[in-house]
Amino acid sequence: MLRKIIFSVVAIGFTSCVVFSRELKEFDNDVNYDEARIPRYDLPDPLVTAEGKPVTTADQWRNIRRPQILSLFASFIYGAVPVPPDPIAQTYHVIKEDKSFMGGKVTKLDVSIRFKNRKGTAETHVLVFLPNKAKEPVPAFMMLSFDNPRGGSFNLSSSRKGYLRNGVPLGQLVDQGYAYVSVYHGDLVGHNEVSFSGGIHKLFYRDGQSFPKAHEWGVLTANGWTGMRTLDYLETNDRVDASRVAVMGHSKMGKATLWAAAQDQRFAMAISAQSGCGGAALWRRKYGETMAKLNRFPHWLSINARKFNDHEDDLPVDQHMLLSLIAPRPVYVASGTADTWADPHGEFQSANHAGPVYKLLGKKPLSTTKLPPPNQPLLDGDIGYHIRTGGHSVEPYDWQQFIKFADRHLQGK
Repeated sequence: MLRKIIFSVVAIGFTSCVVFSRELKEFDNDVNYDEARIPRYDLPDPLVTAEGKPVTTADQWRNIRRPQILSLFASFIYGAVPVPPDPIAQTYHVIKEDKSFMGGKVTKLDVSIRFKNRKGTAETHVLVFLPNKAKEPVPAFMMLSFDNPRGGSFNLSSSRKGYLRNGVPLGQLVDQGYAYVSVYHGDLVGHNEVSFSGGIHKLFYRDGQSFPKAHEWGVLTANGWTGMRTLDYLETNDRVDASRVAVMGHSKMGKATLWAAAQDQRFAMAISAQSGCGGAALWRRKYGETMAKLNRFPHWLSINARKFNDHEDDLPVDQHMLLSLIAPRPVYVASGTADTWADPHGEFQSANHAGPVYKLLGKKPLSTTKLPPPNQPLLDGDIGYHIRTGGHSVEPYDWQQFIKFADRHLQGK
């Protein structure tokens, strides 16, 4: 009975990777959680061009190999953002400003970002929390979030001082000189079959088109695109240093975060918390969630990605190459010991195999090639990683490591 209920809900909504992927996997008898059953695989080399030539200089990476890899991810996995048939007008409006939030320590802005062309309109609401004591523009954490800005998640927690109800340590962030920006995942794209095309996509359709083409953007690309447009807004806000924004996300939004940072080099840092399959974890390990499992959530990836269900070895890329696209900017990957669905070891190996690109660009890779013990973070390089005890969530421990990493890279502490 439980299985029928779960699958009927999924058929209607597909609204949350955090909830449904956890439940679905309990009924899958074909999921591998045994390291001894990992198949032998060969990873594509990010430092060998499509023509088979080695990449030995930073210029070759920037001008030849990086564009090749970016195109492959856009075409075969996440889907590319098409050129709209008409220019899109993008406008910003501060709906509400609260200078007394958190006892006067914070200014809270509710910002509307609106998009319009002859094909239609779309709008997203972004929340911005600014430290009132700052005298200069501040760096920011931008979270691609599951939390609706119109709900109560952004009220102060009654049980943990300095925290929002959604677990964000806002007090610590502003005390250490950061703004916090929340970008909602549900305003511009629907996450189910019925509402998928009703948001931002319609502004990009050609006349007579009603659905993205096989190589065009799915949900994760749309979520990342929303983050990029929020960064556009932050460039107009003189209280934020838009050149020092760390984009971050958990689970499904961790996937979108890495893809957003790979595309948009204005993001100064990327933080992925338990992003797993389609995020930081290697496809070819086929451990926990796989391409076929992920594609049961319709349109998260491009239609082209479905060709690789159960054929991950045929992919021309793997996720270490996604992390490589973020180089030379710092990237942090976080895992949980009990979050086997997200393949913690595969997330670590992806970070590890991105190392050669970081080294080529004069940056420091992970300090070890072996999965570190739980709760012993790797913070001293330009690639950061930790695996903590526990499951699929963002905990205070995670935030402490993210802030330490950002302190060094965004504030030079």
